[in-house]
Amino acid sequence: MDLLFLSRRIFLGDGSQNALIHGGIIVDTEGIIRRVLRSPQEVNTYLYNTESESVYDFGDLVLMPGLIDPNVHINEPGRKDWEGFATATKAAAAGGFTTIIDRPTNAQPPTVSVAHLKAKTSTARGKIYVDVGFWGGLVPGNGDQLAALLGAGVMGLQCTLCDPAAPVSQEFPAVNESQLEEALSQLDKDQAEGEAIVAVHAELPLTTEIHPDEEAPREYGTFLVTRPPQMEISATQLLCRLANRHPRRCIHILNCSSGESLPLVEECRRQGGNLTVDTCPHYLALAAEDVPDCGTEFKTWPPIRERRNQEQLWQALRPGGAIRMIGSDHSPATPGARALTCGRGRGNFLKAWPGINSLQLSLSVVWTAAANRRGSANLTIADIHRLMCQEPANLCGLSASKGRIAEGYDADFCVWSPEEEFTVGPELLYTATKATPYAGQKLRGVVHATVVRGLHVYQQFEGFGQPLGKVLLRRSSRKLVKFVSM
Repeated sequence: MDLLFLSRRIFLGDGSQNALIHGGIIVDTEGIIRRVLRSPQEVNTYLYNTESESVYDFGDLVLMPGLIDPNVHINEPGRKDWEGFATATKAAAAGGFTTIIDRPTNAQPPTVSVAHLKAKTSTARGKIYVDVGFWGGLVPGNGDQLAALLGAGVMGLQCTLCDPAAPVSQEFPAVNESQLEEALSQLDKDQAEGEAIVAVHAELPLTTEIHPDEEAPREYGTFLVTRPPQMEISATQLLCRLANRHPRRCIHILNCSSGESLPLVEECRRQGGNLTVDTCPHYLALAAEDVPDCGTEFKTWPPIRERRNQEQLWQALRPGGAIRMIGSDHSPATPGARALTCGRGRGNFLKAWPGINSLQLSLSVVWTAAANRRGSANLTIADIHRLMCQEPANLCGLSASKGRIAEGYDADFCVWSPEEEFTVGPELLYTATKATPYAGQKLRGVVHATVVRGLHVYQQFEGFGQPLGKVLLRRSSRKLVKFVSM
């Protein structure tokens, strides 16, 4: 028998209207939405005439399409103590996310071949609480693997223009402009991969290295000056050139932090380039002026910049703006790697691993930051859906089955209270490590339940269901196939 989900505040995200409706959603035994009831009268008529296996009434809580994060580092196999599949997907579910896309960089081995993709999917089997897709890696020397990775089901290819921090720098080195150009040309020749996306960490190394103040390694400013906005601006200029030379190819800029690079993106689009951008909750909510000494949990690449930079980011979130979506760039690491353990190295920004623990908190961080800004930068639930669900689904080729509440779509729901508040503490986090720059902050927006294909994978006061998430493999430009394993 079918399941029935009720709420007095349902946001469909189907393009028909932006208003919340009082109604219900009928879900079949396969976890697919069979019908949307758009009024209390339709609900009453259905209940009078039909027997459902279960009825879930969420009252005044907002019920909207499950969130999608296209920018997550799951470090298993190899660095499960940094973040593994079980912990990452529990955190995702507790944060209202029903689908996350894993980046290829921090696991051992990184996802730069079909064999390594199989290692990822086989490791994920039986552990994941939400659906998980994968980016394939583009690194120097793996050109012969790109078509195979795309054929095997990665959502797209991802590279970096600057070497990652050690020890990942040896495993996932940067590409230069000519190597990226060669890869794009290779993809253009393969008609079967006409829609393959190339995502890029967009920072270029400086031509003249900036030497930090080694006498003040525990001050955030010492680190910040080593990664100026020019690194992002130069990388964006490079990607604009490539986007204009390869207009069929979608090039996606990951974790943009510099507002100064955004006019370049807009100009590139006006010239016909297909260039998309995401930014992260920490760039919208945190400012360099607020980072305490020794606060290495705030360190990331690109860095959290000064408060004056944020206004450009917020304005670019508007419909049609330069920034199309928000992704967490969730990248935690062990306390030792983050320079958070006791000893002489504690709080050393120059030595600490760069990455923010934020997946579980992303919705609340963005919602709170928007509310605190007031004025024109405030976001609506429709904006949250567009930035954290619809556009990520479009980017990753998931829009035929995810991202809206409509007949034939997966019954993936985020159920939350936009008005409730909570204080962030380590006991609330389900990630493998608990250090986060949001510790102690009061945030608005509490997730009460997360539903994946009609199944409750998370309930606020009851915890988690079974790990029934699926591996998502994008088998072609038009077809998405779901597998429990590969």
